[in-house]
Amino acid sequence: MIDQKYAESAWEQAAALLAIDSPSGFAGRAAAWVKNAFEALGFPAEITAKGGVLACLGGEGEGLLLEAHADTLGGMVSRIKADGRLTLTPVGGMRAENGEAENVTVYARDGRTVSGTFQLCNASVHVNGGYGDAKRDYAGMEVVLDENVTSAEETRKLGIEVGDYVCFDPRTRRTASGYLKSRFLDDKLSVGILLGFAQYLSDHAITPARKVYVHVTVYEEVGHGGSASVPAGVTEAISVDMGCVGEGLGCTERQVSICAKDSGGPYSYEVVGKLIAAAKKTEADYAVDVYPYYGSDVEATLRAGYDLRHGLIGPGVYASHGYERSHMDGVYNTLKVLCGYLEV
Repeated sequence: MIDQKYAESAWEQAAALLAIDSPSGFAGRAAAWVKNAFEALGFPAEITAKGGVLACLGGEGEGLLLEAHADTLGGMVSRIKADGRLTLTPVGGMRAENGEAENVTVYARDGRTVSGTFQLCNASVHVNGGYGDAKRDYAGMEVVLDENVTSAEETRKLGIEVGDYVCFDPRTRRTASGYLKSRFLDDKLSVGILLGFAQYLSDHAITPARKVYVHVTVYEEVGHGGSASVPAGVTEAISVDMGCVGEGLGCTERQVSICAKDSGGPYSYEVVGKLIAAAKKTEADYAVDVYPYYGSDVEATLRAGYDLRHGLIGPGVYASHGYERSHMDGVYNTLKVLCGYLEV
């Protein structure tokens, strides 16, 4: 049985990755970090042409691809306003109302960074009598820069232009009771889990009975992360992503979720059955759920035309695409299922 210390390692890796801003299309630093992390454990890894990371965990024969994603939600400057403030367009499913009053960092293309806050326009309650009724959307919200700017020209002198990325503070926390709180646990927590699994294999000199690859993608949040870079011989692919927690679903933050169906349709009946069997074998606390509004990397893989069986697991995550929360038990239970599935 895999030791719980590998859940601790998984969280340490996830927390380090959460500190690296990486909205879809702006994940180069995160990908380089992930590549180095796999190589430090003794596994060959490469950056794909698309910018993701492909690592090999060893083994021979029929291939299994484990997919997770290092890209997150974020924003992009769509307009520099006359007063020097910024209008944003979302990257992925970043909700404007959820980001209200969050600290942000603007990345200029010349390498400079500028901090700011994403606020409702006219955000002072003592001035704005309609504050409570104002619609929270990208048209009615703005980035207020932490610089003395009062015009578009002054903002441009800071190096900021349309098309620059705006990254939201993850506010990563771990509580004494084991809860994990941060923006973008989806899906950096699962990247940490795959690194914890790789460390387990490395520490015990375990060679899987089948060929195992990891693909950490960088465009999942915009729908095409897993649509490329599937090695020859792979017949199964499993997304290790967040498990949904919410009304009408069975999973909690302390469990591993096994998805039977989501917005893209049902997952492979065979793979789902094997995942359930792996959970039972390892005594992992699990739930099988149907996600009403969800899509995964492995579905992008199928839509790209690859012929393989697919599945989806992950630690339960509450408040998805917001300020998310999971638990160390969910991390550990996900590791158990991975070990049971691969019989290691």
